[in-house]
Amino acid sequence: MESNSIGKEFVVTCFGESHGKCVGVIVDGCPAGLPLSEQDIQKELDKRIPPQTEIVSARREKDVVEILSGAFNGFATGAPICTLVWNKDIIPDEYDLMKDTPRPGHADYPARIKYRSFNDYRGGGRFSGRITVAFVMAGSIAKKLLSLFGVEVLAYAIQIGNVKIRKSLAIEEIRRSTYKTSVRCPDMESAKEMEEAILKAKREGDSVGGIVECTALNVPVGIGEPLFDSLDADIAKMLFNVPAVKGVEFGAGFEAARLRGSENNDSYAMRDGKIVTLTNNAGGVLGGLSSGMPIVVRTAIKPTPSISKEQKTVDLSKMEETTIKIKGRHDPCVVPKAVPVIESAVAIVLADHMLRAGFIPKVLRRA
Repeated sequence: MESNSIGKEFVVTCFGESHGKCVGVIVDGCPAGLPLSEQDIQKELDKRIPPQTEIVSARREKDVVEILSGAFNGFATGAPICTLVWNKDIIPDEYDLMKDTPRPGHADYPARIKYRSFNDYRGGGRFSGRITVAFVMAGSIAKKLLSLFGVEVLAYAIQIGNVKIRKSLAIEEIRRSTYKTSVRCPDMESAKEMEEAILKAKREGDSVGGIVECTALNVPVGIGEPLFDSLDADIAKMLFNVPAVKGVEFGAGFEAARLRGSENNDSYAMRDGKIVTLTNNAGGVLGGLSSGMPIVVRTAIKPTPSISKEQKTVDLSKMEETTIKIKGRHDPCVVPKAVPVIESAVAIVLADHMLRAGFIPKVLRRA
């Protein structure tokens, strides 16, 4: 189905289910000549699991990546790149007890109706956050490609529950500190409070959400294909494909609704012979095109719907109301795992648009 693919030049197609045999991705359109190894992809996959295991699910997948095609002698060949990881730590039988009682906050019920019960319901199947492993594998390729052209993508948590990041951070600090904390927040003091908020919710059988911010640096001016493939529109679409994302905003975002034009407009200036704006309320995108300023986008992540508190649902086999108490292994907060996924999602779109605009050639030159 075409709905399993995204992109026009850098085309990403993902496959697999939460408790199926594997999760994988095919990337078609990656330029030949990109240096690429399993280690390049593995280092990004390893970012998904924070070191403090108490704040994430007890499911422990090692996610050892395998490149099945599209790379030879350490370089992308120009052919479709297929990579996958095998699902090892699965307990699919525990979901048999819940197949007729849709879990609140999950896609169980609409998926069952749409696919007439043929869908894989184990762990949410195709609708599970587990599928984002494929996004990270594709994103690792996109990030490496972008790096050759000076573009850097950095994501980080700025809020978990009611705990917000306390200070504005320089890019150097974000690079240095984001993955030093279990919650992927570069402000160490705020990160500690965020961890405590997650653990408190876990103790109470509940969960929390949060906000992930992503900054893309050195994106050339004029990337995007308005009207209907505008850069911010495509980034937003990709981000909304990440399970648990419920909101996306660029720059000042919803705050712009409360500003006057004189406050919201980003005035132009010259700095070292380069045109810049003095503020970045637009978040690096104007009219669907990159402005040359950093692209700044934030995503709202909902609380994990699988919680151990008793909740109301219905028994679809009996068509009567009942209750459910979800068992199994679940994240009390998905924000830490979402950070590298958001980073990958933005990188995928930027790689696609830079190829479409001709900023990246179809075949790279040898160094």
